[in-house]
Amino acid sequence: MLENEISSQVIGAAIEVHKHLGPGLLESSYEACLLYELKDRGLDVKSEVLLPIHYKGFQLDAGYRLDILVENRLILEIKSVEKLEGIHIAQLLTYLRLSKLKLCLLINFNSEKVIDGVKRVVNNL
Repeated sequence: MLENEISSQVIGAAIEVHKHLGPGLLESSYEACLLYELKDRGLDVKSEVLLPIHYKGFQLDAGYRLDILVENRLILEIKSVEKLEGIHIAQLLTYLRLSKLKLCLLINFNSEKVIDGVKRVVNNL
């Protein structure tokens, strides 16, 4: 499956989660429900995936963790904030660079319509 096909399924799953939970909960609640929904749709998902830094020939665990990795191709970053900021995008650009992946979705569940809280961040896609 290509990144764009995966992202379509993820957005559909996020809409389903938001439809049942609404805005205003903790990120961890949305992450758990989204993991369930994605697995239920038959997608390979991993949560809290370690993202090491390679520095001068050494691999360092600097504490970076991806919220969700889908099909080993798409990074999901889950937020429940008043509004998305530039630092959120910068964080995902770093994740893409370190992981050498091409696409991240930043999903802010603290929105009246979750689709308004979805941002695509790309790296050479």
